Amino acid sequence: MTVRDTPYPDGTPCWVDLMVPDPRMAMDFYGALFGWNFADQGDEAGNYLLCSIDDLIVTGVGGMPPDQPSPPVWTTYLATSDVDDTAARVRQAGGQLMVEPTDVMSEGRMAMAADPTGAVFGLWQAGRTIGAQLTGTPSAQVWNECMTRDFATAKGFYTDVFGYAVEDMSDEQFTYAALLVGDRYVGGVGELPADVPADVPPHWMTYFGVADTDAAVARVGDLGGSVVTAPFDTPYGRMAAVADNQGVAFSVITVTAVPDSPE
Repeated sequence: MTVRDTPYPDGTPCWVDLMVPDPRMAMDFYGALFGWNFADQGDEAGNYLLCSIDDLIVTGVGGMPPDQPSPPVWTTYLATSDVDDTAARVRQAGGQLMVEPTDVMSEGRMAMAADPTGAVFGLWQAGRTIGAQLTGTPSAQVWNECMTRDFATAKGFYTDVFGYAVEDMSDEQFTYAALLVGDRYVGGVGELPADVPADVPPHWMTYFGVADTDAAVARVGDLGGSVVTAPFDTPYGRMAAVADNQGVAFSVITVTAVPDSPE
């Protein structure tokens, strides 16, 4: 696991949050699945919920207005030391700004963007809040990847905006590249397989760690969720794609808890 108390390097997925019509349903689902504790940030913050494990923040949950046209979703936020400058580079590289840079009280500064293929992501400039304090362990975020139907365009966009180094991991069965900040793997870009339904848009996928993927998938079903892709083995751990009790997709992957690795 990694315990962090300083801002993330630019381009690193530093935060994920869930926006849903019914945060209470989300609390029931994710509290039972991952053991998260929830802290309501009050009316000023729109009753946004911070989710934690052992007093370390792992993610957030917010409520959507009933008339909001966008679907409920897990959103990946990429760290930046200057959100306004990064937002300008998003535009220059062919992306678009969905939400212009704005202050989030004293917690930080954010923007929402879409890459040229349509995948939506957030930008986060740390203030009082750096993002997730705990990653890489069961019940916390362990990986984030952009899945799209135009791999070359997406890869070019993210390397232009964030300066990633790229390691191609493609083979005969899939097209995929790992994104590196310095010598550290921080995320990936992949091409959606041809058999993925056309109504699945390009997206950033969040992977949460679990101790046992099969047991977690069974628990998802018990809690009113569903299986998108059944558990399967990979060189990086056994994983599956699921959806919660409000239809929001995410992935789980077996990880082994390790001693703290402060950064």
